[in-house]
Amino acid sequence: MRRLLLALPFALLPLAVAHAHDDHDHDHDHAHGTLGAHEHGVAKLNAVLDGNVLELALDSPAMNLVGFEHAASSDADKAKVAAARQQLEQPLKLFAIAQAAGCKEEAQDLESPLFGNAPEAGGDAHQHADINARYQLTCATPGKLTQIDLGRLFKTFPQTQKINVQLIGPNGQKGVEATPAKAVVEF
Repeated sequence: MRRLLLALPFALLPLAVAHAHDDHDHDHDHAHGTLGAHEHGVAKLNAVLDGNVLELALDSPAMNLVGFEHAASSDADKAKVAAARQQLEQPLKLFAIAQAAGCKEEAQDLESPLFGNAPEAGGDAHQHADINARYQLTCATPGKLTQIDLGRLFKTFPQTQKINVQLIGPNGQKGVEATPAKAVVEF
């Protein structure tokens, strides 16, 4: 899994640079002009289908998934974090994938300062906690995997309004924007 996920940022770099350049033209006073811009309501999903292995990498501001970004101190906040983590631990329920593809989860990795397993943003007056979820699935019939329906993800986390998706598969590489009204993305 690490091999593909490590190569993915380099494969997507030309798209990210082009996107960042477009953003720069319209957003001159945004203090965080990095490629990994933190924007509430917007998440990123990288989906790579290589042979029979499907890798999914979801990066989202915590605000989209739990409704806040500060450390959970109240019981209510801790319950929201626990509920979001439990939902993220079930990728086959969040990402609707054709059953005919026969995909089974092989590995997952969830990281966030809210989960206590990722470094918090240092030196920033505005804490921007992200939640990163990585999944590796093995598909018995990958040719049947032609799309991913993100509708369940939007319903589960309604503060997520848009997902910028980068797809790499048998038909090449492309970037698409998914919304609750247009939640199906095709390889």
